Amino acid sequence: MSVATVLLHLLLLSSLLAATAKRFRLPSDPSAYLTREVHWFDQTLDHFSPSDHRQFKQRYYEFLDYYEVSNGPIFLKICGESTCPGIANDYTSVLAKKFGAALVSLEHRYYGKSSPFELATTENLRYLSSKQALFDLAVFRKYYQESLNSKYNRSNVDGPWFVFGVSYPGALSAWFRLKFPHLTCGSLASSGVVLSVYNFTEFDKQIGDSAGPECKSVLQEITKLVDQQLLSDGVAVKELFGTSLVTNDVDFLYLLADAAAIAFQYGNPDVLCSPLLEAKKSEENLVDAYAKYVKEYYLGMFGASIQTYNQDYLKNTSLGEEGGDRLWWFQVCTEVAYFQVAPENDSIRSTRLDTRYHLDLCKNVFGEGIYPGVDMTNLYYGGTRIAGSKIIFTNGSQDPWRHASKQTSSPEKDMPSYVIKCDNCGHGTDLRGCPQTPFRIEVGVRDYSFKVPLFPLLRQGIFFF
Repeated sequence: MSVATVLLHLLLLSSLLAATAKRFRLPSDPSAYLTREVHWFDQTLDHFSPSDHRQFKQRYYEFLDYYEVSNGPIFLKICGESTCPGIANDYTSVLAKKFGAALVSLEHRYYGKSSPFELATTENLRYLSSKQALFDLAVFRKYYQESLNSKYNRSNVDGPWFVFGVSYPGALSAWFRLKFPHLTCGSLASSGVVLSVYNFTEFDKQIGDSAGPECKSVLQEITKLVDQQLLSDGVAVKELFGTSLVTNDVDFLYLLADAAAIAFQYGNPDVLCSPLLEAKKSEENLVDAYAKYVKEYYLGMFGASIQTYNQDYLKNTSLGEEGGDRLWWFQVCTEVAYFQVAPENDSIRSTRLDTRYHLDLCKNVFGEGIYPGVDMTNLYYGGTRIAGSKIIFTNGSQDPWRHASKQTSSPEKDMPSYVIKCDNCGHGTDLRGCPQTPFRIEVGVRDYSFKVPLFPLLRQGIFFF
């Protein structure tokens, strides 16, 4: 199967999966992984210093059961801002089986077990950036290709590589294709947040749009009631939500805003709106109804951690395999921001969640002189005007993060990129769905939600992921 044919099939599959994707839960048990067997290689600490030759151990995984040694592609799944426990059995495994691909996944520097240092002090975190991570991928790509060649007793073979990622790894996937086009045939950026945003008011606005007028109104009423109760008896209201450990009032309000957002971000609006609208209709206590949702769904089923909203916890420099929150906040505070501030008018989240709160958090957790270089990040990568080719962007219509992603196709002959929109879908739904969900490969052009000529892809002789 030619590279061009694979690319066309992947476009068709991505379009179909976006149209039919089921609601999902992230893998939570060993059976949800193709492999959890760990491999290590020596990675350069600072790719931008000619004199610093320090290295650290970086964790990766491989799955070769579907690999067609003679002409199979390599699918590089990019791990992101958390520990990487293995190669998940998601839709990429379906695609790998279809195309005879090797699957390989690299843990992001500093996260999980791939940290260069024992302590995550602000000084030690200076090598944590998307730019360093992209060079990690480039160095690893060279290493792993040579490793495969050695494993199968061959030389001078350079197979077609395709990169996959969801959310921040989706951005890395697109940026890797942008910065290293000679190392990959294409990219799939699922919910890829390629635009750094200082004051991300669109996030809250999307929550309101996805909620609809009635649910939005109830959420706004709850926010006002909680704001009032915090002033009169903050201890009691935090106990009601089971969040007494969150001592800072605005940190607590951030938790409540996230709890609402997560229902829409992952395409489950009914789990939030249905009980709240029923409570409103029955004239029940709305704050009690929302507290029940937060405790049972956000903290319970979804598994959100209360301590990650405590700034004293974020100041802890001890590195545990699951402790990625301080690390991601460092990237937020130095590179990408995504400050989820309340819009000036008609906000759902509390107006106390403003720019000053985020800047003070960055200063409190990491010290003086920490500020997100949003303009420089967008200048370096191009934001939504990213000038990379053979990149497929997929976004869910309910996902608030889509406003930091590319949302229009660029069908230029020399720099084509393609956008697939999934109606009523959430964050990363296309790749994080259940691999057992049946789907058909034969899809017509009518199934596409974007208007881009397909046949030029065959002439371009490239494939993506």
